[in-house]
Amino acid sequence: MEQTGRERVEQGSFIIVLTDAIGHVKYVNSTFTQVTGYTSEEIQGVHLRDLMELSPEQYQAIWEVLTSGRPWEGELSGKKKEGEPYPAFASILPIKDQEGAISHFLMVKEDLSQRRRQEETIRRLAYYDVITNLPSWKLFKDRLNIVLAHAHRNQEMLAIMFLSLQEFKRTVDTLGHALGDRLLKDVASRLTSSLRESDTVAYPGGDEFTLLLLGIAQVRDAVTVAQRVLKILHPSFRVNGHELQVKANIGIALYPNDGEDAQTLLRNADLALRQAAEQGPNTYQFYTPTMNARAFERIALENSLNRALERGEFRIYYQPQVDLHTGQIVGVEALVRWQHPDLGLISPMRFIPLAEETDFIIPLSEWILRTACGQIKAWQEAGFPPLRVTVNLSARHFMHKDLIKMTDKILTETGLDPHCLVLELTESTIMQSAGMAPKTLRKLKERGVLLSIDDFGTGYSSLSYLKRFSIDALKIDQSFVRDLPVDQDDVAITAAIIAIAQTLNLKVIAEGVETQEQLSVLRSYRCDEIQGYYFSRPMSAEAITQLLQEGRRLTLGEGPPVK
Repeated sequence: MEQTGRERVEQGSFIIVLTDAIGHVKYVNSTFTQVTGYTSEEIQGVHLRDLMELSPEQYQAIWEVLTSGRPWEGELSGKKKEGEPYPAFASILPIKDQEGAISHFLMVKEDLSQRRRQEETIRRLAYYDVITNLPSWKLFKDRLNIVLAHAHRNQEMLAIMFLSLQEFKRTVDTLGHALGDRLLKDVASRLTSSLRESDTVAYPGGDEFTLLLLGIAQVRDAVTVAQRVLKILHPSFRVNGHELQVKANIGIALYPNDGEDAQTLLRNADLALRQAAEQGPNTYQFYTPTMNARAFERIALENSLNRALERGEFRIYYQPQVDLHTGQIVGVEALVRWQHPDLGLISPMRFIPLAEETDFIIPLSEWILRTACGQIKAWQEAGFPPLRVTVNLSARHFMHKDLIKMTDKILTETGLDPHCLVLELTESTIMQSAGMAPKTLRKLKERGVLLSIDDFGTGYSSLSYLKRFSIDALKIDQSFVRDLPVDQDDVAITAAIIAIAQTLNLKVIAEGVETQEQLSVLRSYRCDEIQGYYFSRPMSAEAITQLLQEGRRLTLGEGPPVK
């Protein structure tokens, strides 16, 4: 027998609610009562807003649309009798009488709960292993790409570990897949409990697990974790009445030592795992045998570093900073180099991170600051125009309790005007020490020392701290300058940074300027100063003295710098 219209409404899959002109419920269908738990009698007179999980502002916006005579539709949260929300897609229609006045509102809702559950089930099947409930290989690689980008921006180390269970296949073949599945779950549980919440344990399949460790400060941190993992797997597993001993091997690859992209790191961790397996059960191995050689080299370098200062092996190179309005050299950045007696000139990229891990960065930073300030004072006494010197502050140096005392002492000893000293910090350094940063920066400003933010745009880029901490200058990172004017995104970012600086009355300096084209873009947006190979590479103090004697300046039109 054909259903009547009312029967179709009652038995349909959609929720139907009819209210009067002010939103009080007059009728609901049986689907509504099944979903919400209300009876038809209980819901009579309840206002429409009490059936939805909305803020007053959200409800007011919907109500204004409806009372204007227009329909509204969209996703919202319905509310069950016990207060539990449920997802729904709703269409609400104003119903008008013969005179055109609104007499009722009709709400038709589709309960999305089952669809959401299905979507969540599909998502979990795609991203999580059913047996271990660990992230799948796909999710692991997604996370790896994300944390690699973060590690690259913040110059952090991370570790990837491949772990394999020896003789797992034979165990499964002998005792069955059900026992193998249970063993995998127990292994997953122990691995998860041995790591931090920020780390990731995943199960790609078979007898292998993968571990992603963030915030590795040094190689020995990865060693500690590998040893802890092997130790936690050592006690036997009791599975379905069987006492099982698990033997494992671990292969380790470090970012950025062993690769800078996910594919390379994963391949190298797998190769290291194979090397570990060749050494026998319960062993770990870093990628390639040369890793051990690098570890010995690192120890030797650390020992040499501790003696390099007293042996006078460090050199300060100065890179000129040029005013784009006058073409004159107005400052220099002090850059440290290590002239090793056996290894030659060592890049700061090799020894500064090593110094950061120890307290050596403090005496080294003090020596750099004293040498740079003394050199600027010497140039002033030689009759050259006043120059500023920019000295980079590491995070450890910035947070050192004696920074202010050290700065005062050096300025007094050298007789340098504090306005000639610029201390340069990265955004991450300020944010890492946010608790003490305001006080330290305020004390430096009280002394007349200038403050600059290095690599602006690559970190937090918060406008609030620029104002809060009385910053004097921003330095545009060379990663934005490098592709000017070809990359329009870099052009836009550079223009935005310069505009921010101008609005806040800050100087803006572009580093890494190497071409006339880059210079032209920066001048067109009224950048204040530049430094880079286009004008000069970092040079010794003697070479800078020669430069100043020659009166070298930047040609502001076309063509290279001239004398």
